Amino acid sequence: MEPDHSRHATGITLRELAERCGAELAGNGELMIYRVATLEDADPKSISFLSNTRYRAQLASTRAGAVIVAQRDAAATPLPKLVTSNPYAVYARIAAIFHPPAAAAPGVHPTAIIAATAKVAASAMVGPNVVIGHRTSIGERAQIHAGCAVGDGCSIADDVTLYPRVVLYANSVLGPRTIVHSGAVIGADGFGMAEQDGRWLKVPQVGRVVIGADVEIGANTTIDRGALGDTVVEDDVKLDNQIQIGHNCRIGAHTAIAGCTGIAGSTTIGRNCKIGGAAMIIGHLDIADGTTISASTGVFESIRTAGVYTSAFPALPHREWQYVASVLRRLRSFATRVRTLERSLENKASEKGE
Repeated sequence: MEPDHSRHATGITLRELAERCGAELAGNGELMIYRVATLEDADPKSISFLSNTRYRAQLASTRAGAVIVAQRDAAATPLPKLVTSNPYAVYARIAAIFHPPAAAAPGVHPTAIIAATAKVAASAMVGPNVVIGHRTSIGERAQIHAGCAVGDGCSIADDVTLYPRVVLYANSVLGPRTIVHSGAVIGADGFGMAEQDGRWLKVPQVGRVVIGADVEIGANTTIDRGALGDTVVEDDVKLDNQIQIGHNCRIGAHTAIAGCTGIAGSTTIGRNCKIGGAAMIIGHLDIADGTTISASTGVFESIRTAGVYTSAFPALPHREWQYVASVLRRLRSFATRVRTLERSLENKASEKGE
């Protein structure tokens, strides 16, 4: 099947792509490029990329018209190429050139319900069955897609996109160019309960969620409002799908968190951190700037020094895992027996005057 070039019927020269992405051009700069593709699926009108050396063998067999490579891989192919220190980032820029976000026509759908005291910029798009509460402001070129519910007193800055069925509770704040994917819930009550006489008393959650600029929040992710102060997500944070962030957390700028991670309340994650999928972080901790936490890791103490932290046990064949687990269960008794033997040897050495 021929690839669909309809979005760029005239193509873009490799030279122009190099200039727009800040990469070094090597080879025929007048080559016309129509799309991006993987090394395996590319055709002569495509540009592909190599960022992981595991796939270097595919570089020799690809049908791509041009490739994006690091300097170390430039000599491995005679194809026209863009050479850069970060091939994946250049690929991302080129993919965005060929696949720009779809423009939304401004206006308010007739089925939307907008409170009389709300302010909606004339250039914003408000889709079908959207509900916008009192004293809420919607910025320029914002897109509020079908079925979103935006509570009272919210602030949605310029160029924000809320995909269908996003829910913003009252007084939530979203910075410019933030993207929130379908099903996300911003500003629900945090899990604040006080126990008395065997029953639970709900602690009112009166803070806000404040989200910075250029943040992306994945589908079905939930961010709880603060109990007293605010839950804060700083600029350029990237959150995957199905993440839980508890009340009064702070997520530092440029941090990326993968799916199914849970972060309990009042934890501070530093700037430029990377947190793998299904990590579990208990409350009231501090994670240092620049920390990497591996997938499925449980974090039960603050991390004061940046580094890579891992606690998940690698997968094993089941019978081998059973053996390892049985050994681990006996470690305490082993340690006790070893210490007893050490003391016995120390006593005997002392008796001999050694």
